[in-house]
Amino acid sequence: MAEFQGTLAASIHISGTGLHTGKQGTMTFHPASPGFGIQFRRTDLKGKPMIPAHITHVVDTARGTTIGIDSVRIYTIEHVLAALIGMGVDNALIDLNMDEIPIRDGSSRYFVEAIEQVGIQTQSQAREYIEIKEELVLHLSDTGSKLRISPADEFSVEVEIDYATKVLGKQKAYLSSLSEFNTEIAPCRTFVFLHELEFLLHNNLIKGGDLSNAIVFVNRKVSQEELDRLATLFNQPKVKVKDEGILNNLELYFPNEAARHKLLDVVGDLSLLGKRLKGRVQAYKPGHYANTEFAKLIYKTLNSISYD
Repeated sequence: MAEFQGTLAASIHISGTGLHTGKQGTMTFHPASPGFGIQFRRTDLKGKPMIPAHITHVVDTARGTTIGIDSVRIYTIEHVLAALIGMGVDNALIDLNMDEIPIRDGSSRYFVEAIEQVGIQTQSQAREYIEIKEELVLHLSDTGSKLRISPADEFSVEVEIDYATKVLGKQKAYLSSLSEFNTEIAPCRTFVFLHELEFLLHNNLIKGGDLSNAIVFVNRKVSQEELDRLATLFNQPKVKVKDEGILNNLELYFPNEAARHKLLDVVGDLSLLGKRLKGRVQAYKPGHYANTEFAKLIYKTLNSISYD
């Protein structure tokens, strides 16, 4: 029985701040016709240029996935793309009046909830799939990342991370079906180590960051003076390190929330293939660069598939 494409039943708006740029703006999701795919439109620029969410438009993967055409950029697209595929949205036009997707709490939850408010409209055109016929493997020796996709009747993802630290060592996460995405993966927030947070702050890279949109893992001893400085920096009355080795800015939703968030990123980045996958994905130490290089490998290998 054929599955049919889906779009939003009505337009929806989400406002917020970009994590790295610190800019505030609004993102508006609009329904789109069958075969339109997911496309972004920069309404703040002359001519309102559009960028399709496609692997051929990836221009940067530092601290997030960025797509661009010529000088036009859209930063940190992976969380919203994961929400769209998890909700069954194949076609949508996304207006954005700034250059970065609002970070909200660092997960896909807010995007999922917004889509749930209006619902999904089933469309008349059958959904197209990329069906994996033989195993493909990408191994990056410099990072140790290894991604594999094998033939399967459904899309599933298995992720393992290993940061070789006491506070965050090996973790695994599984997604056996996209039907589980909204409850098991979408709420899982991005994370950062304390030393990375300090580097990013010193290099003016997270202008929109605060302690509500990331799990902060602490993998070294921290003085009270440092904690007081962080509290001042993030306008918090007090910051301390919890027994789990994270700052007390939030509670973990799952013991393996970090691995689940990395799985969320894999789902979002692989959606840049433009069509849904049928295959079993296994990802060891994934990251945005590894994920998008893997998508490029799939795209180049399956050259009989039309992406127009």
